[in-house]
Amino acid sequence: MKILKRFLLFCLVFISTEILKAQSITWTEVEPGIWKGVIGKPEEFDLLKVAGAQPYHAGLQQMPKAIFPLAQSEITGRVQDGKTYLRFPLEKKEQIFGFGLNFQTVFQRGKVLTLHVDNYAGKDNGRTHGPTPFYVSSNGYGIFINSARYINVYAGTAVRRDSKIDPEVKDRNLDKTWSSHPYSDGVEMLIPAAGVEIYVFAGPTTLDAIRRYNLLNGGGCLPPRWGLGFTQRMQRLTDAHGVAAEAQAFEEKGYPLDFIGLEPGWQSKSYPCTFEWDKTRFPDPKILVQDMLKKNIRLNLWTNPYVSPAAPVYKDILPYSGSHTVWNGIVPDISMPEARKIFFGELEKGKIDIGISGYKMDEVDGGDNYLWPDVAVFPSGHDAEQMRQTYGLMMQRYTAEIYHQRNQRTFGLVRASNGGGSSFPYVIYNDYYDHRDFITALVNSGFAGVLWTPEVRSSKTGEEWLRRFQSNVFSPMAMINAWASGTKPWSFPEVAEQVKIMANLRMQMMPYWYSAFAKYHFEGIPPFRAMYLEEGFNTDVKAENKKQSLEENPYEEAVTKEVKDQYMAGEYLLVAPMFAGQTSRKVILPKGKWYDFYTGKYAGDGEVINVEPGLDKIPVYVKDGGVIPMMPVMLHAPKSGQKVDIEVRYYGDKPGNYSLYDDDGETFDYEKGNYSFRKIAVQKVNGKIKGSITPAAKGKPDNVGKVIFKAMTM
Repeated sequence: MKILKRFLLFCLVFISTEILKAQSITWTEVEPGIWKGVIGKPEEFDLLKVAGAQPYHAGLQQMPKAIFPLAQSEITGRVQDGKTYLRFPLEKKEQIFGFGLNFQTVFQRGKVLTLHVDNYAGKDNGRTHGPTPFYVSSNGYGIFINSARYINVYAGTAVRRDSKIDPEVKDRNLDKTWSSHPYSDGVEMLIPAAGVEIYVFAGPTTLDAIRRYNLLNGGGCLPPRWGLGFTQRMQRLTDAHGVAAEAQAFEEKGYPLDFIGLEPGWQSKSYPCTFEWDKTRFPDPKILVQDMLKKNIRLNLWTNPYVSPAAPVYKDILPYSGSHTVWNGIVPDISMPEARKIFFGELEKGKIDIGISGYKMDEVDGGDNYLWPDVAVFPSGHDAEQMRQTYGLMMQRYTAEIYHQRNQRTFGLVRASNGGGSSFPYVIYNDYYDHRDFITALVNSGFAGVLWTPEVRSSKTGEEWLRRFQSNVFSPMAMINAWASGTKPWSFPEVAEQVKIMANLRMQMMPYWYSAFAKYHFEGIPPFRAMYLEEGFNTDVKAENKKQSLEENPYEEAVTKEVKDQYMAGEYLLVAPMFAGQTSRKVILPKGKWYDFYTGKYAGDGEVINVEPGLDKIPVYVKDGGVIPMMPVMLHAPKSGQKVDIEVRYYGDKPGNYSLYDDDGETFDYEKGNYSFRKIAVQKVNGKIKGSITPAAKGKPDNVGKVIFKAMTM
């Protein structure tokens, strides 16, 4: 009997040990420098499928060849009790970035997160508008988990007893270096599913890994030119007369305007929504829309997806809705074709088909007290968790498809996104309103494959208004969101002229912004991104400068701390926003010469500078050899076929090169090859600049008029 008991105990221990052992992960290179690993049985309903993501093969083929960036044997996982456990290695000096749209932190090593679509509530805990399960390493690789589940992340926090590098055991009683957070050499994740797809992206640089991720998703979005102009969202109960008056006021006062957003009052009822025009405020929407289009102003409509019992489509879509309501409106199960046909058909009928140029899709993020609970059920069989993680993706995808079928580009707003959504022409916004955190979110957006706007809504002082407006101009969508306040660009008379100058600068820079977004689409380069993705800005400078004290080398201390209040914009610009109450700030310049954007004056080289720009300017710097194409001030974005003169501003002494993008600015004909990148080259010869631009390719769009070159650095 004793022998039998021992044998049974041995078997139990053996079986338990085998269960806990890592299971094999099958790796396949699916695109150049991108490998897919599979463990267990992945769910059919995942982020990439929901987003309909199709790799942009041409862009990926241009990426450098690469080998698998990690030791495959050190990526481990197991499936147990219907859950998948994953572990990825971390080196001691490695920093990691990403895990979605974070608002307060850039360094993610040492974080415990739950990646969960939600409205941002003031803490970086994984619950955010874009909880993309994608992270990148300072060692030049990226990891993406293709799951529509809430994912628990232990980003270098958990310590295994069999860790490759054992943390040093210290005595808290006597050792002052004791830490409550021992060194961890792994990123671990828990996915509540019995299998998952894992994608590994090679570099060689961190930016290259991000580029591969964006290109796997189809490349970044390419907005219409007008989407990069200026946006004014109206007070919530504005009527047709108010819209016309607003457009007239912008024109008379000389402020640029490309599209106006109508908030909830355009609908007969909202929260929940009817999706039909309120006839008292908008008696003839078609005439209004067409009148605005004649003035080169588009209209964008706010909505949320929750259907009022008073909506014309209520009875038809009721069988295809979830078990719980939101604000007493039913929730369409838009993962079902039947629901999509009714719901998105309603967004098209009498709206898109009369010329509405886009949507603002609200309330698809959270929080838990507003959205459906995790106990909700949906007729598709997809559970509440999966729907929560993907509803924003689906709203973006299926509205964008309507415009694509019409060969008409759109640019709109959304409250939630996720992995797979890089190509969608939507910018995330929220109700949070901390200016500093808005800039950190802009920094982090480049790691998450999303766009973010630090919108302007209201301010306590003219100084705050101008400071917010300045950083808003250097973002994906230059927007005042006056849905509650009714504010205008000129609402603070003491800074109205400075605001106009900044709004005009946004328009002047449109060739630069448009080319930056083209590179986002064709090359996967985020148009707005963290300093850590810029060459010459190093998170590990201590080894290089180990003989110097911090007093001798303040740059060392600066770049090893989180840098979350400055960022790169496009190919050449470094932007360092000012905040209300500040008269000066420190700016960390990467290695290489940098010049003041406004004057061309030399600013520094790989150093920390202190600047006092005055109230009128946001500090902006241009790298050596920088080429910034500018157009004349215009009240509206150039129309398709409209020739625009270009002033090429050149900074520094190095030879400058730039690819100026051109297409019709409005359609998807670029997908058929109807576009061009015109090469600009500038150099100094005997103290004078010599510039050239290649001619427009035969049969391709040519919207460039006269080109002149201006040396900003004397």
